Amino acid sequence: MQWRGRRESRNIEDRRARSGAGRAGGIGGVGLIAVLVVGYFLGIDLTPLLQDQGGGQIAPQAEMTQADETMGKFVSVTLADTEEVWAQVFQSQLGRTYTPATLVLFKGATGSPCGGASGASGPFYCPDDKKAYLDTDFFVTLERQLGAKGDFAAAYVVAHEIAHHVQNELGILSRANEVRAQVSQAESNAISVRIELQADCFAGIWARTAQAKFGAIEPGDLEEAVNAARQIGDDTLQRNAGKRPNPHSFTHGTSDQRARWFVTGFNAGTLAACDTFSANSL
Repeated sequence: MQWRGRRESRNIEDRRARSGAGRAGGIGGVGLIAVLVVGYFLGIDLTPLLQDQGGGQIAPQAEMTQADETMGKFVSVTLADTEEVWAQVFQSQLGRTYTPATLVLFKGATGSPCGGASGASGPFYCPDDKKAYLDTDFFVTLERQLGAKGDFAAAYVVAHEIAHHVQNELGILSRANEVRAQVSQAESNAISVRIELQADCFAGIWARTAQAKFGAIEPGDLEEAVNAARQIGDDTLQRNAGKRPNPHSFTHGTSDQRARWFVTGFNAGTLAACDTFSANSL
């Protein structure tokens, strides 16, 4: 991905220089407080990979490194790309204006209206303040522990989080969560899967439009994104944790589903093609 020297977003809230003073905690208000998850809406359950890290511990004082600075710029450029892409998509497909999200960079731990955020909890989107939260150290976990290498794999993560903001702007998120609050846990999980797969599909729209608009996507980039989608499928994560995949517990979709919906968004480039809620088969 060609990103150096390109426009950066102004919608970055960089807390990394002061992160670490807060207390790491679970995501609040969504019934998942007892476990460390990658947010309410992206979510990767990293608990099996983090058994030695106790939730609720005071995070160490953050120190900014050159790698942190570089990754901060990368995220800012990627965020800027999402802003231009979704402004174009909203205008051309919906005839309306897109309001960008703010992306909070932190290191160690920070707070949000949706609960505490930590490096263990991973990136997530909070609809209460319309902000995405990201500890860029997660990209190290993504590569070294989850097997998703490459800068476009990291860009996919950012695009997925912003896709949840797109869902929020479209009113999809609030409607889906209203239903989730009224049904059984199994039914709620099934709705969550459709939320997540739609976000993957929206990330595919972003990749397609970014390729046409900026020409920044290089050979192998799309394969990196598809691989990242596969590596964070519920079945793969559970299998890698030494467990037998349990479909009733899935909240984000299988590896095949996540990859397939990303590719669907990339090939179609339309919001209508990403209607996972009406799809008979995921």
